[in-house]
Amino acid sequence: MRRLLSTAAIVAIGLVPLALKPAAAQGYQIDCAILLCLAGGWPASVPCARARAEFIRRITPWPVEPPLQIWRCPMRAALEAPDPVARLHRLTGFNPGPAVPQHPEQETLQLAQAVGRGADIDVSGSAFAFIRSIDVFDASLSQGVVGEGEHCRRTALIRHGSYDSTGQFRWRIASPGELPPAFEGDEGFGTVCPSIRVRAVFVDWEDHQGTYGSEQVNY
Repeated sequence: MRRLLSTAAIVAIGLVPLALKPAAAQGYQIDCAILLCLAGGWPASVPCARARAEFIRRITPWPVEPPLQIWRCPMRAALEAPDPVARLHRLTGFNPGPAVPQHPEQETLQLAQAVGRGADIDVSGSAFAFIRSIDVFDASLSQGVVGEGEHCRRTALIRHGSYDSTGQFRWRIASPGELPPAFEGDEGFGTVCPSIRVRAVFVDWEDHQGTYGSEQVNY
């Protein structure tokens, strides 16, 4: 049997090792796999490598898509499982076996959501905080000296995409100062006027334990 998550990643989210059923190997939803693998810190496995590749492909221009499309993981189908991670394992074809005892809060249904916009259950609790940790920055920055008077010309067009408490992904206009420290290429923007030209999409996140990760795609 192939394993979707490494033992270390599963322990990180409070579960014992989980085996993937052979019959379900081709049937799991990629966004359910993204949820599980992101929560576990992208453990080394073929399914998680595929999930991460899709996560990054979606923010690779053009167009820039939400890296996690939670509406494609129909979690309402397994509401009888009280633990959110156990729900995802059910949906992706896992046989979870005995789990570490937990005390989850009672689950409530989310009101009707627009298709493709949010989760079909309540994901506002702390168990799903890793979803809200995902930030996407679509940034175009230019800076340099122009003209005989050595005027410094600066331009910045930045969109920030994030997830709200319902799992909906939203874009807004952002400023250069909001770019994360891990973003590369904006060093010195707004200062003496070093030459800068960068166009990139940047995504960062935290896993279930709060471990930080990021990826930048320049174009």
